[in-house]
Amino acid sequence: MEPFDFGRKIDPSAFEAQLAGTYHIDAGAALRKGWEMFTSRVGEFIGFTLLVLLVSALTSGRAIGGSLIVSLVAAPLYAGYQVAAFRIMSGREFRFGDFFKGFGYFLPLLLAGLAISLIVAAGIMLLIIPGIYLSVAYLFALNLVVDHGMEFWQAMETSRKVVTKHWFAIFWFTLLMSLVNLLGIAALGVGLLVTIPVTACATAVAYRQIFGEHDGEW
Repeated sequence: MEPFDFGRKIDPSAFEAQLAGTYHIDAGAALRKGWEMFTSRVGEFIGFTLLVLLVSALTSGRAIGGSLIVSLVAAPLYAGYQVAAFRIMSGREFRFGDFFKGFGYFLPLLLAGLAISLIVAAGIMLLIIPGIYLSVAYLFALNLVVDHGMEFWQAMETSRKVVTKHWFAIFWFTLLMSLVNLLGIAALGVGLLVTIPVTACATAVAYRQIFGEHDGEW
């Protein structure tokens, strides 16, 4: 897939079981597996997370220009964690450069990231509850883009429809991931070097628990 391709439409029948709600998510197992993946490649994960945090720090004080840069790179950088997790889980060779394969899906990831941000923000303004629902419902949209090369809107809608079947279970999972990252912030912020990659990997594991194995291009 080329960075500026819009992505492809996937036959919805590929997600028939998930759309029917016949899946189970084990948040504890996902977090433990995320920790195992992190500790297996701790140097690479910390190095990449340092880079992500550095980019965020350098652009945060640059008003509109900084916000634009963050908007452009946030989803592809986060997708890098998913690529890494997918490769480790599948037993493929993994190198530091694989973190940047998220940029191979640049346009659909950018569109998904922007659309999710705008829609969730609108939902927050509409009595907050719609925003909370959508922020959880779109959790796996970026995973679907990376895993299947899916176009952004189908990825968002597939994630929303699948997550809605067991929304509260996935809400508790996202809450757990948020609490873990809060612990990272509490540890003078240095803990984020651990908690960001661990929770990102745990999210990839949860995605696999729901959507199963797939031999993607990542």
